Amino acid sequence: MKKNIFLSIAFIAFAGLQLSNAQKHEMPQHPVHHDSLAGGKNDSLPPPVVTHHHITIDGKTINYTATAGYMPSKDKDESVRAKIFYIAYTADGEPTGKRPVTFVFNGGPGSSSIWLHMGAISPVRVHFADDKGMAPAPPYTYGDNENSWISFTDLVFIDPVSTGFSRTAKGVEPAKFHGYSEDIASVGDFIRMYTTRNERWGSPKFLAGESYGTTRASGLSGYLQNTYGMYLNGITLVSSVLNFQYIDFAKGNDLPFALFLPTYATTAQYHKKLSAELESMNVADFAKRVEAFASGTYTYFLMKGDQASPELTNRVIDTLSYFTGLSKNYIKNSNERINDWRFFKELLRDEGKTVGRYDSRYMGEDIDDVGDGPSYDPSYSAVSGLFNGVLNEYMRKDLNYKSDLPYEALTNVWPWKLPEGNYLDVTETLRGAMTQNPSLKVMVCCGYYDLATPFYNAEYAVNHMGLRADVRNNIILNYYNAGHMMYVTNPDDAKLKADAMKFYQSAIK
Repeated sequence: MKKNIFLSIAFIAFAGLQLSNAQKHEMPQHPVHHDSLAGGKNDSLPPPVVTHHHITIDGKTINYTATAGYMPSKDKDESVRAKIFYIAYTADGEPTGKRPVTFVFNGGPGSSSIWLHMGAISPVRVHFADDKGMAPAPPYTYGDNENSWISFTDLVFIDPVSTGFSRTAKGVEPAKFHGYSEDIASVGDFIRMYTTRNERWGSPKFLAGESYGTTRASGLSGYLQNTYGMYLNGITLVSSVLNFQYIDFAKGNDLPFALFLPTYATTAQYHKKLSAELESMNVADFAKRVEAFASGTYTYFLMKGDQASPELTNRVIDTLSYFTGLSKNYIKNSNERINDWRFFKELLRDEGKTVGRYDSRYMGEDIDDVGDGPSYDPSYSAVSGLFNGVLNEYMRKDLNYKSDLPYEALTNVWPWKLPEGNYLDVTETLRGAMTQNPSLKVMVCCGYYDLATPFYNAEYAVNHMGLRADVRNNIILNYYNAGHMMYVTNPDDAKLKADAMKFYQSAIK
């Protein structure tokens, strides 16, 4: 797998392992900016900015403190290599060290924590234009988040090196932090240092990651446990990708064709491209019906390869067309294997529309209706300006945090170093952490319209972790009528909070 990666958006995901030219053009190409942080054995960091706020959730007023600042990232000789920016929210009046604390990050890699921060679980949330998660016309606004997790856990939002305001010291190459192992170490060391400096070793400790952040969280489960003896209570995986073979449409790797199929189907159902019978079905029931075909007849067909009989091939073509709304001729000409890039363009081609990758409910328009794939992802464009505009105003206005640095919501960290071998797979790390710490609980959150990290992908990963029966029940999967950012609508954000509250209660017992 010498290839690839990433497109991030922490709300958002990971690219597919080999970027097309169109995908590469989507990625930010501007350099990461640096300020005057000097290397050396002193922290050389400005003091954090502390402000005080309150919010009413479920009729209860919560007073909380917001802290925005830096934590140093150091070498073994205590030399400062980088400064990692964070924003923490801690409830006032709670016993020190006893309240749960959750470390939150998005993914990319190359994404800051902006998406989960401003869209889902912090005490503030962007204002969307409607109940479909669309952005209003600028300038944008924000307000109290009635679905904030501050009601049951303190929150620490982490921006990994090169994202947000996080930067390396002078003379330190950012590339030293741009890799799976390097990222795990720097974020893990941040968590250890924050826990120590803020006297949180006695607190129940949780991680919450989205997209590549789920890869990071799974890796951290082993790193924190094995390096510092820090055992976690729970991990929330939002739109997860734990084994990258599952999302790489490479020649000879047929697995993604089966794993993406149920989301192709739910997308076609949403856009009313199917029969009346299928469109009348509940999306959860419909998804299970397509999964049965994907894991049965379709997987058998893919395994047969060139030896598939004409009868089997025709049956597969008919069924794929029935479940996806794509023409039988298009499916046949695609060798019965539709990759995601083509699906984005083909499903609504006759309407002059494309569908989103991170959320296939969103629609876009290209300059023309030919070609294999779309020119941009409408589900990213729909929210990028909203989140960036709001965060920059919020930090200066409410948090009183001022910096001339550009806040890198999403930046290019390519090339991203991967472990030697084939595909990046963190399922064994997570399995080992859960086995050694049988109190560790995991909540996996899946959107039915997520074509970056499909829900069947998450199910397949969980079902192939090799967990023994006594630990297997420590993982739960929750589903949302949403995409990669399942929190862009208030009902789904409320469901995410309710699911999290129940999860935290079970993990702290």
